[in-house]
Amino acid sequence: MTNNNVAALPPIIQIGDVLVSPDVFTECFCCDLDACRGACCVEGDAGAPVTLDEIAALEGSLDAVWGSLAAGAQAEIDRNGVACTDPEGELVTSIVAGRDCVFAYHEGGCCFCALERACSAGLTSFRKPMSCALYPLREKAFANGTVGLNYHRWEVCRPAVAKGRALGLPLYRFLAGPLRRRFGDEWYGQLLEAARMLGL
Repeated sequence: MTNNNVAALPPIIQIGDVLVSPDVFTECFCCDLDACRGACCVEGDAGAPVTLDEIAALEGSLDAVWGSLAAGAQAEIDRNGVACTDPEGELVTSIVAGRDCVFAYHEGGCCFCALERACSAGLTSFRKPMSCALYPLREKAFANGTVGLNYHRWEVCRPAVAKGRALGLPLYRFLAGPLRRRFGDEWYGQLLEAARMLGL
């Protein structure tokens, strides 16, 4: 996506109490599972960031997903629970052998989310942690109550960037559903208005 207004964008765009990086408007993205094979559920050295409420929801969803989980994931959950604290002190989903998220399952050479599958099947109301739904955007909470929303660049998502550019699909449109769920329809409408005003 090419736009002559990009150079003129402010460094941060505030929408309500959310501080939005310009990348949310200017960068393109569209998950390409055929290319990445679900690597985001496997690569990295820590699980997905979660809140205390989400940990309770993960625990409440265990019966619905247990049969989909690998034996190693079941053993990890039995030993250490669905979440742990990473080296930076953040709560994250537990992982297996320093790699797979405990809620990942493999099928046909791809990695999928057991939580999302169970939710789609009507077995649980919890789809997945919001940090997963919003990825590649990451949230950062500040002491004054505002939230920062930044684009996290990751090598494994390079195919998603290429696909997004081919489709001309900016991040804020690709993530419309998760952004609405996280911040509300009214906030998302303000985001769309901000994009319009910025010529994006």
